[in-house]
Amino acid sequence: MNWSDYEAIWKRQELPVGAGADLAALRETFETKRRKLAATLFVRDILEASAGLFVSGVFAYAGWHLPKVAWPIAIAVALILGVTGFFIRERIRAHRSRLGADAPLLAKLEADIAELRHQRRLLLSVAVWYIAPLALAVVIFGITVGMNLPPWAVGRDPLFQVCMWTFNFCLYWFVWVINRRAVRKQIDPRLEELEKLHQTLRSLP
Repeated sequence: MNWSDYEAIWKRQELPVGAGADLAALRETFETKRRKLAATLFVRDILEASAGLFVSGVFAYAGWHLPKVAWPIAIAVALILGVTGFFIRERIRAHRSRLGADAPLLAKLEADIAELRHQRRLLLSVAVWYIAPLALAVVIFGITVGMNLPPWAVGRDPLFQVCMWTFNFCLYWFVWVINRRAVRKQIDPRLEELEKLHQTLRSLP
């Protein structure tokens, strides 16, 4: 599972200007960008949940066929399923809070602001609820598989181990960086735009 897919979808959209955006343009493009946001989050949740189910299945299959100690892999599978369940819960939450096409513009605007604030919190705390459990699952799986390998296997070689764990560290660091960048480049400026439009609409007679 990789949130780079999520940022790639964001990058296909025009970067938000922020508080300096033109109000008329914001109002004109609001509905289109609102649908794009919903589609982006839908794709992310489906991809992440599907990947989680697949990886947990692979881990469980491997653990079942290990010749010696394998029970720790059950913990790894539970961690991955926990993250998977989080994305399923996000989809259910988004479905329940979805507004109809005939909802007032102000209500849609407030819903988008609330959604972006929610996504901002998720991305800034990704190390806690996403990276940490997945990294721990990989560590548990790697150590357990290593315990089952014969001494001469490549997987027991110290150089191989260093390369593998270095790669994993760099991968999770990259995920952390791109999520913070997405907040800085996409979410925060878009929030400024929507809050500016919201304040203007609220001030109208």
